Amino acid sequence: MSTVTVEATGETVGEAKWAALRELEQRVPGLDRETVQFQVVSEGERGLLGVGFTPAHVIASAESSTTVADGDELEASDASRTAREIVERIAAGIGADVVVTTSEHEGGVTVSSTGADVALFIGKHGQTIDAIQYLANAITRAAGSDHEVIVDAAGYRARRTATLENLARRTAQRASATGRRVAMEPMTPVERKIVHESLKDDPEVETASEGSEPNRFVVVFPRVLAG
Repeated sequence: MSTVTVEATGETVGEAKWAALRELEQRVPGLDRETVQFQVVSEGERGLLGVGFTPAHVIASAESSTTVADGDELEASDASRTAREIVERIAAGIGADVVVTTSEHEGGVTVSSTGADVALFIGKHGQTIDAIQYLANAITRAAGSDHEVIVDAAGYRARRTATLENLARRTAQRASATGRRVAMEPMTPVERKIVHESLKDDPEVETASEGSEPNRFVVVFPRVLAG
């Protein structure tokens, strides 16, 4: 039995806790939400006239029964150390002042960053953080590791995933109601995958990616048009 700990932020403590739960669910198979323990680091503060906003910050922990053999544990540790070094070097290269930490889970490593330059680290629409994640995976695989590397920053992945899933559902409803295809905004490959996955079981719509990088986008259309 081991303890898995994550950090997350949000506009409110409730939102930060929700983001932490989403991340824990990815790392702990069969997570029982009732057993999750939260530590509120900061309740957040909105400055005068909305200036100087500080997000709420929480730490969440849960017990995981997932274990690995000694050889796998050593390999995961190597992958974790390599992933952290890669992200730290990239962050330094782009001038982002962030603190990098890692956590290991079944089949992968999550590299999380916090600090003053988190926004720079994430980039517009997550383009920078997605590029960093792509590079980290490419380099670790070239080194012989098959562990997936997830690069996160202040709970960004959970918040962005929730936003995209909500947007996908609204777009699907619009396509179904109008009987017409609806094109979404350009997204990174990681974000397009989230949209495709969130709608793959919807009986009323289908999705497809169109366009060329970096302006490739998802199109949602009624199944009647697909036929």
